[in-house]
Amino acid sequence: MTFVILGLIVFLGFHSIGMFPSLHGRLTAAMGVNVYKGVSSVLSLIGLVILFDGFGAYRDAGMIQVWNPPSALKHLNYLLMLVSFISVAAAYAPRGYIKMRLKHPMLVGVKAWALGHFLANGDLGGMILFSAFLAWAVVDRISFKWRPANTAPVPAPRLLGDGIAVVAGLIGYFAMVHLHPILIGVSLMG
Repeated sequence: MTFVILGLIVFLGFHSIGMFPSLHGRLTAAMGVNVYKGVSSVLSLIGLVILFDGFGAYRDAGMIQVWNPPSALKHLNYLLMLVSFISVAAAYAPRGYIKMRLKHPMLVGVKAWALGHFLANGDLGGMILFSAFLAWAVVDRISFKWRPANTAPVPAPRLLGDGIAVVAGLIGYFAMVHLHPILIGVSLMG
């Protein structure tokens, strides 16, 4: 469990720097934007590896079950994962109405993923992992209130962006249904 927490601290810590504009500005000024992005990416990847390895070790040692979620919450997780995949796809698609409405679709996707998995998994490690990501995404979204506003012009939303987001999200969703046992070690098919 120690490595799960350490991985969360490293990964989410580096993803939290943007919440503090003065710190982010000083780091990018000192290193240069590209070097900062490279260092941040490498350190975030290291945090992710520590997190995955730690969670795998926790699972191999025998998960600590806190409660047994009802099957309805597992079904709710499937719906939240569909929202998550479409939201994340909308973050990278051309600007559509989904992206315009959600404002920060990547954070919406992370929150939907974390909430769904938190509700569907009753083990201690899962609860720590998913609640940490959920809390981080909520705080990150709130932090936009004190960050400088982006004044760059934004293109008008187009249905093409929504179409791309929905199709890419559906492809990602169905791919994950089949890849989940391979990548995560948990079958979604019962």
